[in-house]
Amino acid sequence: MNVLMFTNTYQPIVGGVSESVQRLKRQLCMAGHRVLVVAPRLEGQPENETDVVRVAAVQHFNGSDFSLPVPMPGQLYEAIEDFEPDIVHSHHPFLLGDTAARAAETYGLPLVFTHHTLYEHYTHYVPGDSPRMQRFAIALATQYSWLCDSVIAPSESIRDLLLEREANSAIRVVPSGVDTARFALGNGEDCRRRMGIPADAYVIGHLGRLAREKNLPFLAEAVSLALLERPDAHFLIVGDGDAAEAMREIAEEQGVAERFHFTGRLQGRALIDAYHAMDVFAFASHSETQGMVVAEAMAAGLPVVAVAAPGVVEVVVDGDNGRLLPEDDAEALARALCELADERCREPLRRHALETAANYDERRCAERCLAVYREVIARGGPFTHADDGGWDRVRGRLGAEWQMLRYRGRLLRHLVQEEWEQERPSWWPKGRHDEPGVPSK
Repeated sequence: MNVLMFTNTYQPIVGGVSESVQRLKRQLCMAGHRVLVVAPRLEGQPENETDVVRVAAVQHFNGSDFSLPVPMPGQLYEAIEDFEPDIVHSHHPFLLGDTAARAAETYGLPLVFTHHTLYEHYTHYVPGDSPRMQRFAIALATQYSWLCDSVIAPSESIRDLLLEREANSAIRVVPSGVDTARFALGNGEDCRRRMGIPADAYVIGHLGRLAREKNLPFLAEAVSLALLERPDAHFLIVGDGDAAEAMREIAEEQGVAERFHFTGRLQGRALIDAYHAMDVFAFASHSETQGMVVAEAMAAGLPVVAVAAPGVVEVVVDGDNGRLLPEDDAEALARALCELADERCREPLRRHALETAANYDERRCAERCLAVYREVIARGGPFTHADDGGWDRVRGRLGAEWQMLRYRGRLLRHLVQEEWEQERPSWWPKGRHDEPGVPSK
C-alpha cells in the first residue's frame, strides 16, 4: 500500500504529532508499505531524507516552535503523481490538512484524518486569542472531519468528545504508538549523576513541551508541596518552553528551587535515560488527546500521578498503574506523590504500568491504523491510477476546490450560529435554530 501523509509538524520538531507520524511511518515501512510524508521545511531538518517532500514554510510562527507551511501546488502534485498513493492521511485540519483534502479529491482517493490535538487549547499562539477564536478552532476541526472518509481518535474520550461536537461519526480509536522495547532500557544513574541528583533521592519527573497549555504552574505548585514534605525528593523536568520561567519562580517562592532540575530538550538515548532517572511521573495537562508521554513513562516502568483529563483517563487507572486525581488539587497531588515515595507502594503500580504500556506498542497501533486504511479503501470500491487521465485530473482538482468551498461554507454557517447563540436577545426563544433575524409578528 502507498500511503500519502500530510503533517504540519515533523522532525526535527520534538512533540506528540511529529513523533506519532515518524513512528507510524517507520512501522508501516517495516511492514512492507511505502509512505510519502509532506511536511514543512524546517531549520535543522535531516539533510538526506527518504520519502519526504518538504514545502516552504514561515519559521517560528508568532514566536512559537511551529511553522506555517506554504505549499507550492505544481511541485507537490508532481511528487504525488510519481508516488501513486492509494490513500491520503491528514494529521491536521488546516494548512497542509487543506492540501491533503485537495489531493484526495483530485485523485479520487480516500481521506483519513487523525484528530491529534484539542486545538482550542492552542489559540494563544494566534494573534487575537479569544473565546471566539477557541470556538473557531473547534468548528474548524469538526467541519474538516466531514471532508474525510474516516476519522482516527487517539482515545475513547476524544471519540466521545468529537461525537458530542457532531463531527463525522465514522470514527475509529487508534492510539499513537510507543516503542516499548526501546523505552524499557535506560541508564537512570548516569542521568542523575549529570544533573547532580543524589543516587538515593526520590525523583519525581515530568517530560514534554513546557508550554502554557500544559498546566505547568499548577504542577510546579503541587510538586513544590511534595518537596517541602519530603527533603529527599527532587523534581526532574525534561523539555523546554515559555512556562519554564513560571515554574522556576514558583520553586523560588516555595524555597525548593535547588531541587528543581531542568534538563532542556532531550532526544534519543538521553531522553530515555531521563525517564529511568525518575521514580514516578507527574502529569497535569488538560490539553492532551492521548498523553503519549504517559505511555512512554509507563513503558519505562514508571507509575503515573495525573489529573483526570481527556486522553489520560484511558491510560492511568487509579490504584492500578498510578494515581488519577479528579481535579486540579495541589495538596491532593502532593499527597499522592509523597505516598509513592515508599517503594513498596510503587512496585505493584510499576508492574501494572509495564502491562498497560504493552497495549500502546507502536507495532500494534500501526496494525490498527492499517485496518482503518483497508476499511475505507474497500468502502470506496476499486480504483486504479491508470483510469485517471489528464481531463479526469483537471476535473478532480476542480472538484477539490468545490469541496473546499463547501467545507468553508459549512464552517462559516457554524460560526454564525455559534455567534448568534452567544449574543441571542433575551426575547428570542432559547434553543431555536432559525437563521438569526427579527422574529415575525
